Amino acid sequence: MKKINDRAIIRVVIATGISSVVTQLLTIREFLTQFQGNEIVIALILFNWLILGGIGTLMARVLAKHSRNPASDILAWFSLVLSALAVLQILAIRGLRDVVFIHGSSVGFYPTLLFSFLIIAPYCLLLGFVLPYSLFVLRTGIAGYPAARIYITDNIGDIGGGALFSFVLVFWVSPLTAIFLAHLPLLVSIYLLFAHSRRNHPVVLTAVLLVAAILAGSIGLEHISLAPAEGKLVYYRETRYGRIAVHQDQEQFTLFEDGVPVVSSQNLSIAEEAIHYPLSQLDGMQHALLISAEGGVMAELEKHPIQSVDYVELNPAVAAVQFRFGMIKKIKGLKVIHQDGRAYLSRSKRIYDAIIVNLPEPNTFQINRFYTDGFFELAAKHLAADGILSFSMQGFDNYLAEPQRQKLSALFNTAAAHFKNVLLLPGQKVFFLCSNSKLNPDIPAALQQKGIATAYISGFFYGNLTRERIDRLNSRLDSATPKNTDNSPYLMRLMFSQWFAKFQTSPLVFFILITILSAIYLVRVSSEEFVLFSTGCMTMGSEILVIFAFQIYFGYIYLQLGIIVTVFLAGLLPGAWLGNRVHHRGKQILTLTDGFLIVILAGFILAMLNFADQLPVAFYLTFGFAVSLACGFQFPVALYLRGSDSAAATRGFSADLIGAACGTLLTSVVLIPYAGILWAAGGLIGIKLISIVLIVTGGRRN
Repeated sequence: MKKINDRAIIRVVIATGISSVVTQLLTIREFLTQFQGNEIVIALILFNWLILGGIGTLMARVLAKHSRNPASDILAWFSLVLSALAVLQILAIRGLRDVVFIHGSSVGFYPTLLFSFLIIAPYCLLLGFVLPYSLFVLRTGIAGYPAARIYITDNIGDIGGGALFSFVLVFWVSPLTAIFLAHLPLLVSIYLLFAHSRRNHPVVLTAVLLVAAILAGSIGLEHISLAPAEGKLVYYRETRYGRIAVHQDQEQFTLFEDGVPVVSSQNLSIAEEAIHYPLSQLDGMQHALLISAEGGVMAELEKHPIQSVDYVELNPAVAAVQFRFGMIKKIKGLKVIHQDGRAYLSRSKRIYDAIIVNLPEPNTFQINRFYTDGFFELAAKHLAADGILSFSMQGFDNYLAEPQRQKLSALFNTAAAHFKNVLLLPGQKVFFLCSNSKLNPDIPAALQQKGIATAYISGFFYGNLTRERIDRLNSRLDSATPKNTDNSPYLMRLMFSQWFAKFQTSPLVFFILITILSAIYLVRVSSEEFVLFSTGCMTMGSEILVIFAFQIYFGYIYLQLGIIVTVFLAGLLPGAWLGNRVHHRGKQILTLTDGFLIVILAGFILAMLNFADQLPVAFYLTFGFAVSLACGFQFPVALYLRGSDSAAATRGFSADLIGAACGTLLTSVVLIPYAGILWAAGGLIGIKLISIVLIVTGGRRN
């Protein structure tokens, strides 16, 4: 094999890394939007992505073993198909969601898992296949070509893709444009790889141009593929914080953020309740803080003699769209602050008479952070002596289901630790009024005394919210329910359980199946492969820890998701390079790096225990880089100990991917929701302790 062809293959590997990371991040985004998802959905996509990649890697070994010598032309054709699959995958997510599932309905755990598995399977299987296959092609010309070198080369492309997405594409282009731009280097590399063989040049050129045309042509489908099944799409924009869209149905406009309807232009009852329930309790109110907004709230605020209103909205585009489509209006004394609400309070010294939280239920860690002990403590410090905090949860008709009772109880117990009086008002939503002053449940009478006219409250309050119903709800709260804290999010556990209860399913069957399959796999691997399995588990488990912690303490993830992924990829490259230089020291290196990983995670636990809400972004990124550096260091060492033939290489790649998949699932679906971030970190430490034991005792070798 000529040297120039070696370089051509390397270019394809690097370009594949660039395009695959961009495709992965955009795929996660699409699933979050189409399935109104949370961090659990992120975990399911990553799990499927990694497990399918591991299967694809093993398929490459089988094909190479039972076919003629691997050829660069075959690699080029596979890579060309991979490019076309990327855009088809994004369009399939958008187009098939409402075909497979009822439009507007929520989707359970198992359907989400299966749908995502089937949609991304073609792309991920082929992606997992092409990396080891490129190694086999190189080894047909250069016997003994180092597997660690192809691993390093792939990391270079991955880092490039993460950086391209995080610092360029997320700011400037829409998803299908991003797919096109990210695949241009791969298409050029494929053409150059074909050109080296000088065979079927017209056919090759036509094929490459056809795929390029498919990618470019898909850009014109951006708005069409996002059109709603009902009404019409009148506004769409990709922002650094997520996707926003406005749907119009007759005279009503509804704002969607990442697929979730958040504000409507015609929702008088909710607007009245959100504003007048808390403000009816105050005399001489001057300053109010709104964290996000319901449609029509500003018009209701105008009815009160208020001097200033600070409206905090993280995404500037969201506030602009609400004003543009008349969902909220500009009023006297209004100041719009483009910042995360909790971050704003942590830095502000301003005191308010009322803090009104207009956010959805805490079904994500990003939203949950406004319903925790830490937030209530922060809000209490920014309220006047007789000030009030208000927020709401989903309401109920007559029957209060046990999961919802526990959810309301957890919130009551958490808020009651910081406020002397907490009153729950049932209805379309259950409103929480929290204050150190006495609270009056007779809202219409309090408003009438102030001379404030309302349409919904004055006409329907007494019929819907009888004193008996209010007392019954407040008396059913369970004082033994745990509080909801940042590091141990009890509400997220309840929301997760509610997700399964809604569809009369349980995650237990899935977990048992995964445990059995993992046990069968692990008893068949060598100690070196278990190290790579545990290393992949540690890397992705730590990445999930950082993603969830970032959601909790900073409140937004889409802008930073690419950066976090890039940092975790960036550490693998120098780690693998250093490990390749000292791989001859073998088990000693593996033991030391396992110990280093345990120390890093122990430091993470101590930092979260003592300084969680004070840690800067740089802490999480440094932690991620250190973890990935150590994990990358181990890969070439474990390959050296296991042997460097093609079979060992594919088993090593596969062990890393399968371990990463298990780490993603274990951390996000089991450890964090049920045990909290700190115990999740402890669980990852336990996996690495097992790894050390196997290294020291010698383990088993296949």
